[in-house]
Formats: sequence, structure tokens, C-alpha cells
Amino acid sequence: MDGWIFGPFNSLYLAVFGAFFLLLILSSLLLRGKSEEIRSGVILAACLVTLIGFVLYKVFMAQDGDYALLIAEMGGFNWWGELPLQLCNVNMILIPVAVWKKNRPLMSFCFFVGPIGALMALIMPANGFDGYSLLLPRMLGYYGTHFLVLVEGLALASLGLYRPRFRDFPGTILTILAIAFAAFLLNLLLRWTGLHPKANYFYSVETEGNFLLEIFHRWIPVPFLYLIPSYLILLPYMLLVTAPFEAAERRKRKKIPEQI
Repeated sequence: MDGWIFGPFNSLYLAVFGAFFLLLILSSLLLRGKSEEIRSGVILAACLVTLIGFVLYKVFMAQDGDYALLIAEMGGFNWWGELPLQLCNVNMILIPVAVWKKNRPLMSFCFFVGPIGALMALIMPANGFDGYSLLLPRMLGYYGTHFLVLVEGLALASLGLYRPRFRDFPGTILTILAIAFAAFLLNLLLRWTGLHPKANYFYSVETEGNFLLEIFHRWIPVPFLYLIPSYLILLPYMLLVTAPFEAAERRKRKKIPEQI
């Protein structure tokens, strides 16, 4: 059983990480040249499978006595705190909407922000998800969900459904702020009604000890507003990722007149 112990950057973790990226590469190759309808259908089906797996994982987690002991100090398991509305898993809901509506700001959010949230959860797993057997339902659910959310966000570009552009940035930032503010309002509602007194989707009410958010909170000691610097520092990352896409697009435009 020790061979199944799972945690960031151990051999099993790296093997699983590699397997999911291999899945991304193979699916991109197999779907190359297929119609947009087929490519969209594949990613929508993947998100549906992820959502179903997420629900099953939470059902098992609700019945996990060991996990209940681990989180007892945080108030225990609460279904209202386990909705797929965190930065690390909201993609499984937003990607289908973005693809269906062909909404570029929303697809940009799903491509840039969702994978980062999932990657952070994979590198810095929550309490109860590091150093346990991968065969535990909660471990399979946690890592399976986050790996799939990461792959699905990147698949928007690898399947050709979305190509980032510099002109997308204002809409992307506004979309990020709008989604975070919606999460903030939901947190306030859940806390006010008593359904979940510690609701904190998107970390929009409390930092929960996150060292970077703690710094921003010292600068702006106001709920939700202290998140704004964390979203603005995404811009260098977005620039770095988008630059190759823009360069490829310029080369493509130059070739078209030459061919004519």
C-alpha cells in the first residue's frame, strides 16, 4: 500500500501528472482537423464527467470519518462549502457555458485563471489530501478533479476553441472581478443565513492564512477589495502566454497575402 502514497512531486504524483498531460496531447492530436462541433462536444463531455465525478467524490468525503476528524476544527463537512465554485474547480461549470456561448472573456478566464487555481491546489493540497493513499476515494476525487480541470482549461487552446489575444485582457480582468464579486456576495449570503458561517469561495472574505493574500490584506484591509492586486499580477503571466499566439497569428496573416 505504501507504493500508493500520494503527495506533491513524489514519483507517483509525477507519473499521474504526466499521464494527464499525455491525455491532453493525444486528444489534441486525435481531434486535429475535426469540426468545431466535435471538438466542443468532447470538451463539454469531459466537463460533464468531471462534474459527476466531483459530486461522487463529495458524497464519499461526507461519509469519510477520518476526514471529519481532520477538519473538525474548521467546522466539519458542510455541503454549502463544497460547491464547485472555488477558483480551482469552477471551470467545470464555466467552460461549458463559455464554449456554448462562444464568450471570449469567459473562455479567457477558463484558460488563464482556472488552470492556475487547479495547479495551486495540486501543488499545495488542502489538509487531508497529502501523504495518503491515492486509492482513498477522497484522494482520487481531489486529484482527479483538479487534474481534469487543469487539462480542460488548457484544452480550450490545444483543441483550437480559443486563442488568447492581447485585446482580450480588459474583458478578462473584468470577468475575473465580476466572478469573484459574485462569489463574495454568495459568501455573504451563506454567512448571513447561517447555511455556512465560514463560506469563503474565492478567498473573497478571509485570506485563510495564504501568505500572498495576507500581504495584500495588509495593503487593503477590506474584504473582496484586497483580492484586486492578486488578479492584476496575472497580467505578466497572461502577456507571456499570449505573446507566442500573437506572433503565430501575425506570421499567418503575412503568409496569406504571399499565397494570394
